[in-house]
Amino acid sequence: MRADSGFRVDLPDWMGEFSEKLPRYLPTARERMAVAVSLADQNVRRRTGGPFGALVVAEDSGEVVALGVNRVEPQLCSAAHAEIVALSVAQRVMGSWSLAGTRLGPLQLVTSCEPCAMCFGAIPWSGVSSVLCGATKADAEASGFDEGAKPGDWVEALERRGIEVRTGILREEAAKILERYAARGHTIYNP
Repeated sequence: MRADSGFRVDLPDWMGEFSEKLPRYLPTARERMAVAVSLADQNVRRRTGGPFGALVVAEDSGEVVALGVNRVEPQLCSAAHAEIVALSVAQRVMGSWSLAGTRLGPLQLVTSCEPCAMCFGAIPWSGVSSVLCGATKADAEASGFDEGAKPGDWVEALERRGIEVRTGILREEAAKILERYAARGHTIYNP
């Protein structure tokens, strides 16, 4: 067995230019979700990962903190979901393992699809105060993805922890990316 000296997930090269073209602030839920959907779309079009995009923003101002895309296949890492990548980058940017109580105030996770079981579990531990979702679990599963054993009352479960959740924002646009990914025969990575 060989122990590597480190672990990291690399973002695709195109994300630097994508980030530079973004406005610094995304004031509305629709603007924030449009970025998550665009990240998912670019990731599929450029063949740099799965059909999922996410970002972390300051909840009140909409200041963009971090971007993430699904990197499962190219990074050989089952945990490299867009939400995990965006949360991890945000934690680096903020200089803390917790995104609670940052200098920007409460932070929000914006994801092109409702979280799978793994990402659902990571949300409370990340410290974000709210979550915006695009496509649904049903949309992801209709494309062939296994979203895992997430509780049926997942929204209420997060809200009991003080994390506000809004779903279905730009759902149709986000679901089309999942459909296109599956229709083109890209890998549906399931256990």
